[in-house]
Amino acid sequence: MLITKAKTLTKSHFFRNVVVVATGTAGAQAIHMVFTPLITRLYGPEAFGLLGTFMAVIAVLTPVAALTYPIAIVLPRSDADAKVLAKFSIGLAAAVASITAVIFLTAGGWIASILNLQSITSFFLLIPIVMFFSAFQQVLTQWLIRKNQFKITARVAVFQAIIINSVKTGVGFFNPIGAMLVVITTFGQALYGILLLAGIRGEGAAKSEKGKASGSVKYLAKKYIDFPFFRAPQVVINALSQSLPILILASFFGPAVAGLYTLTKTVLEAPVVLVGMSVGNVFYPKAVELKDDPLILRDFFLKTTVILFGLGLVIFLPVFFWGPWFFSLLFGEEWLRSGEFARWVALWMVFTLSTRPAISIIPVINMQKIFLILESIFLPLKFAALYLGVFFNNEMFSVAFYCMISCIFYMVLCFITYRKIVLS
Repeated sequence: MLITKAKTLTKSHFFRNVVVVATGTAGAQAIHMVFTPLITRLYGPEAFGLLGTFMAVIAVLTPVAALTYPIAIVLPRSDADAKVLAKFSIGLAAAVASITAVIFLTAGGWIASILNLQSITSFFLLIPIVMFFSAFQQVLTQWLIRKNQFKITARVAVFQAIIINSVKTGVGFFNPIGAMLVVITTFGQALYGILLLAGIRGEGAAKSEKGKASGSVKYLAKKYIDFPFFRAPQVVINALSQSLPILILASFFGPAVAGLYTLTKTVLEAPVVLVGMSVGNVFYPKAVELKDDPLILRDFFLKTTVILFGLGLVIFLPVFFWGPWFFSLLFGEEWLRSGEFARWVALWMVFTLSTRPAISIIPVINMQKIFLILESIFLPLKFAALYLGVFFNNEMFSVAFYCMISCIFYMVLCFITYRKIVLS
């Protein structure tokens, strides 16, 4: 029965859109993987540790930029309303990024001291730039999802990957330090947004249906107020929980250990980004279409989740058994410990991948408050799991305990989401 459902799904318009997105994402990930063995031999664990710490801070602050309003762009019935939300999101991001810059200018040293972030103090003013362009590219991405213009996103992903990895490699031959990775990453965020905008204008994807917005900016901001009230805090908490391993490993075990973990997560997230983002971006607008028919939506959600779980096992179980050998062969002997981390991170990624439909459907079934509560409950549990490793003075314990708690979190999320769909 499952095989029959899977065959039906693969023949659908949904599946064709997934293939389009996946093709571009696969191309980008393939480019990353081709360059990564060379980049790891040029820069080393400490440089990756510095980049990982910077990106951990970015991940926590970025959702604040536009208060997750860009995610709502897919929801309005009219393009006019969606455009109002898009412009509002960009303006909000510019304002928040400016305020953040002022805060870092006046209190950057104090913040670095309190949070033990002295290693990236000199890069604080790059953070507002990344915040703005991250929100900008999210606005453009959500507009493209709304218009089913997945080919543009696919092309941009490939072009950006080629340019950024080429720059990292070229610079690495002359000045292979962590600071250069941070600067190039910041440039990459801006480049991605610019390429998306160029693609939208080139393909005429900015055109929308004629008609006036059903309400003012104030009206639409209030209509989708659950995004800043519930989704934004949830995304910040989730980002903090994702960043905790890097921050704690860097603080208690040193930047080199944080760098080893950063490579592990970067490599293993590649297939999750490839498949999960591709499915999630197409699943979201499809779920919006089906929201008035809970039975069909439930079956669609269940089929997609089960297929992704099976795919996750196929992709990540080999890493669990042969991770150390794989990492030392590809990236060099000094990255052997990354492969040992990979055993546990691989199990976590199985559940991360299979939960993409659940995360995509949350705004459709008005489950954002529940999601926030769930994230808030599990954040201290993940923090405690990491500190168990600190208590035993063993970084492997920290990673293992953290990954196990994360697996439980995703299982609970899937169960609650399924129940919510059934009862709606």
